[in-house]
Amino acid sequence: MATKSNLLVRVLPAVMLVLSVCCVAAEYNTTLDVGDAAPDWGALVGTDEETYRLSDFGDKELIVVVFTCNTCPVAVDYEGRMIALQKDYNAKGVQVVAINVNTNDGNDYEAMKVRAAEKQFNFPYLYDETQQSARDFGATVTPHVFVLDKDRKVAYMGAFDDHRDESKVENHHVRTAIDQLLDGKTPQVTETRQFGCGIKYHD
Repeated sequence: MATKSNLLVRVLPAVMLVLSVCCVAAEYNTTLDVGDAAPDWGALVGTDEETYRLSDFGDKELIVVVFTCNTCPVAVDYEGRMIALQKDYNAKGVQVVAINVNTNDGNDYEAMKVRAAEKQFNFPYLYDETQQSARDFGATVTPHVFVLDKDRKVAYMGAFDDHRDESKVENHHVRTAIDQLLDGKTPQVTETRQFGCGIKYHD
């Protein structure tokens, strides 16, 4: 008959293994890990005055969620790259969705509408004054990018690419992840360190 000490010796390693599997955090995200199901945000209004949920894009092969804003210089530098991404991959069923959760000067809904019109955004630009979507995704900066696979699980998260100056980019993280997913492969790089302006969360 097994003693309590022997039982602990046999059971404890299995328990520790389960704990290690279920509670591993991503390197640069303390909320979501690669492979996690993406949170479905509540209905958010876009600059086109329509409302959108993640589930509204069910016909898309992949979704690229970008937490961004109007006033961060880094985020502004990436607006052209976001527009180009949507243009280049639209026919392949890839949808870019931008979300702004900052509520400081220059980031209110009316300012977003002006920005979207000026830049001619070809993707939904949503306003979340509750900031819940960013909290659920663990977004920390603008821009912070999440590529969701066809099952709406996080396949890549982090930076759009490896340099704010587009002329100096060597690694196109998001485009590479998309290409590999569309080829039926798992992205070789699934997480990078995000960089940009810190999201201004409410207390």
